[in-house]
Amino acid sequence: MGKLIERTLARLSGQRASMGPGGIAVCAVLMLAHLPGFALAEEPCPGIHVSILDIRNSTGKVACALFESSEGFPKEFVKSATNIAMLEIRESRARCHFLDISPGTYALAVIHDENVDGKLATNWLGVPKEGYGFSNDASASMGAPGFDAAAFDYDGQNLDMTISLNY
Repeated sequence: MGKLIERTLARLSGQRASMGPGGIAVCAVLMLAHLPGFALAEEPCPGIHVSILDIRNSTGKVACALFESSEGFPKEFVKSATNIAMLEIRESRARCHFLDISPGTYALAVIHDENVDGKLATNWLGVPKEGYGFSNDASASMGAPGFDAAAFDYDGQNLDMTISLNY
């Protein structure tokens, strides 16, 4: 360890360094004094981390909308969602992160916005033409599920979830 410190000091000062055991000890203490900042770096902010599965292609973006109430869920995400994440799709994969979220009950709605118009494209009957999914894999058989079907409790710690898209 002493030789490593000597070489490091030599590189920093641009000259050859030589020190005895006392100098090495002082240098080691100085180096270790700055170690906690690196070794004990703060963990990232806790949050809700969502992996989006079954994306059929990398066209467009994925929109993840986090709701804390049934108001506007899931269709009015721009107006009513607590948080929204618009993501690039990389190799048919996407992952959204909602950080610094207060504990509570939430629901997630996700769309694969292939034409990047900010909404879920549907045909003339109202059947979705783009991918969609909800937390708890809530079913959308005869229309969008209600907030209660997609709701989950969040305790303020890290929560990893997956949402599969339906087309």
